[in-house]
Amino acid sequence: MDAVTDPIDLHARLKPRLLPRPRNEALYARARAEGLTELQARVLAGRLANYEGELAPLTQPSLRYLEHPERLADGRRAAERIATAVAEGEHIGILTDYDVDGITSHVVIRRTLVELFGVPESRLHSLIGHRIHDGYGISLPLVERTLGLLPRPSLVITADCGSSDEPRIARLKAAGIDVVVSDHHALPVEGPPPSAHAVVNPTRNDCQYPDRTIAGCMVAWLVMSLTRSVLVEWGVIPEATPKLSAWLSYVALGTVADCVSLGASPANRAVVSHGLALINRMEAACWRAMAARLGEDSVPFSAETLAFQMGPRINARSRLDDPYAALHFMLAGDDATAQRHLQTLDDDNQSRKVIEAEMVEEARALALPQLEADLPALVVYLESGHPGVQGIVASRLVQSFGRPALVLTPAAAPGMLTGSGRSIEALHLRDALQRTHELAPEALPRFGGHRGAAGVGVPGQQLEAFRAAFLQAVGEQLGGCELFPHVFTDGALAPEQFQLATLIELEALGPYGREFDAPLFEGEFFVESLRAVGAEANHLAMQLSSGPVSLKAIWFRALTPGELPAFGMGDRLRCAYRLNRNRWRGQESLQLMVEVAEPLVANHRVT
Repeated sequence: MDAVTDPIDLHARLKPRLLPRPRNEALYARARAEGLTELQARVLAGRLANYEGELAPLTQPSLRYLEHPERLADGRRAAERIATAVAEGEHIGILTDYDVDGITSHVVIRRTLVELFGVPESRLHSLIGHRIHDGYGISLPLVERTLGLLPRPSLVITADCGSSDEPRIARLKAAGIDVVVSDHHALPVEGPPPSAHAVVNPTRNDCQYPDRTIAGCMVAWLVMSLTRSVLVEWGVIPEATPKLSAWLSYVALGTVADCVSLGASPANRAVVSHGLALINRMEAACWRAMAARLGEDSVPFSAETLAFQMGPRINARSRLDDPYAALHFMLAGDDATAQRHLQTLDDDNQSRKVIEAEMVEEARALALPQLEADLPALVVYLESGHPGVQGIVASRLVQSFGRPALVLTPAAAPGMLTGSGRSIEALHLRDALQRTHELAPEALPRFGGHRGAAGVGVPGQQLEAFRAAFLQAVGEQLGGCELFPHVFTDGALAPEQFQLATLIELEALGPYGREFDAPLFEGEFFVESLRAVGAEANHLAMQLSSGPVSLKAIWFRALTPGELPAFGMGDRLRCAYRLNRNRWRGQESLQLMVEVAEPLVANHRVT
């Protein structure tokens, strides 16, 4: 049998490889010279391959490192148009994306207009598209809804969308509605939409703002901050009007959930760090409701809490239904209201998990032949798949197979498919889609996104033409590099480092997130005990030892329901693991969060 299609070879290719994280040796030496511990220097140098700037903005995040919004191209023009609408009593539409970044942007704009600028609620119109029925961005259904409002807004402010929506913006303009776009997604090759009154996007070629990685909610926050300055200059609001610092709690959530860079970005690190401090004051009902749902041991929240607890719940609503419950949850003025809306989000999140599991199983089966053919990317069409879960399924394929993935399902529009893609570090996904469009424009009439994630619209009859053009575009960019699932680790820890003090040492370098991954270590351990836990018995709770140290460990989703572990008591394991603080009834202890594990001795069972 050909080696490429040999099942044994395929099995080997699916096995994640533990690789040492490449280290920036010059940065490591500089970090040690500036007083960081060996472990901190190791972690930092493993995440900033080409960083040559100062360390303090990254290791000591502070709002003083934020650049002034005046440096944003069109920033002043956008702020003056919004200020005019406020001063002259115009009706204003707030049009945002339906994900966490869009929802938090919406909260920032709405709370600023109402609570700081004194705009009556009756003059504001919330316009959030339905993921399935409307689609992403300034969709045609949203345009029709806007034009049907009475009274009709004379200004629409977008956030986290709009950069690729010239035809719809032109229609609004023709109807006498100015559109101020605030966004962070990559612009089309034609440039900013010319019909917009202003386009504030740090990825513009003519933009002087030094950080192109900020999230949509941060762009919205900067625009509204500049609008406050304009209103003060014009004498419309008093100089004592509070600044927008309090809303950085929402910006922190949107930044973490949208997976923008937390690596060489002083702005993102500052807003997440400061925002978490605000969140942990528990002054807003949404944070208190979430803390009550997660339990008292969940506080203080970390970036991980935002990424894996709050973000998925807010996103789940828009994946399965209209997103307004998520907005109402974030804006809730009292705990009872927040808890009621959170219950809706929680129910949706549970439903999403069930749908996701079914789609992942089907997608993996469809992806295996493509993997056997060693294609540079995976394109999977799920005929009965739920469009709201495409992106999650694509992420699972990337994690399992180590190559870019696009998951498509039928769209609401007849004859069309909609899809979400996720990428690997070596591939700029949005650029690959731009190249796909150049190769087969009729097969990809609409797309958008950024380096790591993107969305597409594909005519059903053009699926194979799209697949061929996309694979060619990906192949051109990757240049034949080897693709396989892998896990980068930060090396080993000595037995004496298995203590809470080490975790505190690492937490001082936070926040962690995309392009600044939480530390992951590897080592060999003796299995003292193990048992399956969880409602479906698919997690493993273990007691592991390293030398004289015995540690509790948990490996989530280690098993498929009904599966037995591939190792037992007495085996030695090679593990990739994170350090985790386990809180229980006010007590704290260290535990390991296992990501990957494999036995180093023959399998056996203790009976």
